[in-house]
Amino acid sequence: MTKQEFIALYQEKMEITTKKEAERLVNGFFSALEEVLVKGDDLSVLGFGKFETTTQSARTCRNPKTGEEIKVPEKKVVKFRVGKGLAEKVAK
Repeated sequence: MTKQEFIALYQEKMEITTKKEAERLVNGFFSALEEVLVKGDDLSVLGFGKFETTTQSARTCRNPKTGEEIKVPEKKVVKFRVGKGLAEKVAK
């Protein structure tokens, strides 16, 4: 599903009259979520899941083409842990 398809679905579910308003609301949600994660905070939605940032430690990898070792530095990554309610709905 693309973002535009999601916006159309959101517009239908929320009974929003214009696509422009639905897009504004969806963009606002993603912007707020991004702001929370950039600050390093977590966002938990009961029954849906948890968005969190973690630090991935530095490691040494190999280039499969040349076999050369490459050092990958430590970095922050975003993880999503699915909630029990959503996991049960998806499993059906």
